[in-house]
Amino acid sequence: MNSRYYTFIIVLLVSLSVRAYKLTPYIPKDNPTGTGVIVCPGGSYCWLDKKGEGENVARWLNSNGIAAFVLEYSHAGWASFAFHVHTAGRKYPAGFNDLCDALDSVRVHADEYGIRKDRIGCMGFSAGGHLVMNVAEQLAGKPESPFFVAPLYPVVSMTHPTTHKRSRRGLLGEFPKEDLKEALSLEKHVPAECPPVFLMNCDDDPIVHYHNAEMLDSALTAQHIPHQYEHYRTGGHGFGVSPEKTTEEAIQWKTRFLNWLYRLLDSDKLMVKNDD
Repeated sequence: MNSRYYTFIIVLLVSLSVRAYKLTPYIPKDNPTGTGVIVCPGGSYCWLDKKGEGENVARWLNSNGIAAFVLEYSHAGWASFAFHVHTAGRKYPAGFNDLCDALDSVRVHADEYGIRKDRIGCMGFSAGGHLVMNVAEQLAGKPESPFFVAPLYPVVSMTHPTTHKRSRRGLLGEFPKEDLKEALSLEKHVPAECPPVFLMNCDDDPIVHYHNAEMLDSALTAQHIPHQYEHYRTGGHGFGVSPEKTTEEAIQWKTRFLNWLYRLLDSDKLMVKNDD
């Protein structure tokens, strides 16, 4: 077998390792809040943790009256990670466009889902955290902007020494252009119109260096963006909403997030009332 055959097989594996865009709704049956959250699982932009950071998160949100929509966005694929081969259409901005499309779709069908069009936020884990924050920055101040974003133990920078290189490779390919690395370093581009942000990470994260979240927190603070930064000493990475995968300290993020969201919803109600 010659090298062309092996190349064909590798490219085929890369193509088969990624499912096309998919958005799965999870609608609460009890005590709906009228709020929706698009959930973006992590996976280094190479795969997606569909269960732990997707379905499990959605069901937890449902249990608190929040509609959830798990997004399977474009990513490089496990075979791309294994063989270092990328196919066209999987790199940036494919995932970005998928999340923008998901926001549009949920808004169009908001009445069917029992949510308000102006109460659709985004939650992302690890690389998914980078995705939701990137959308928040690029759509800031526009009608299609999310109501809030929650990047959790997120990938942030594409240029700093603490960059998560596997995520950068999954997002931008083997030899990323400098201008794209700069443009997608989120700590450098927080706009004044950025929506509210809930940010969380752990110091002992063995995958994405904690300094990523610290840089984003500093950038949000410099721009006076309403945000809450939950910074834990222990907890690791990739635990989603599962207590058994992290520490008692870090799993507090779930309660802190809900309290933060309810305060945001209350302030939104007051704003609407005053506007009337």
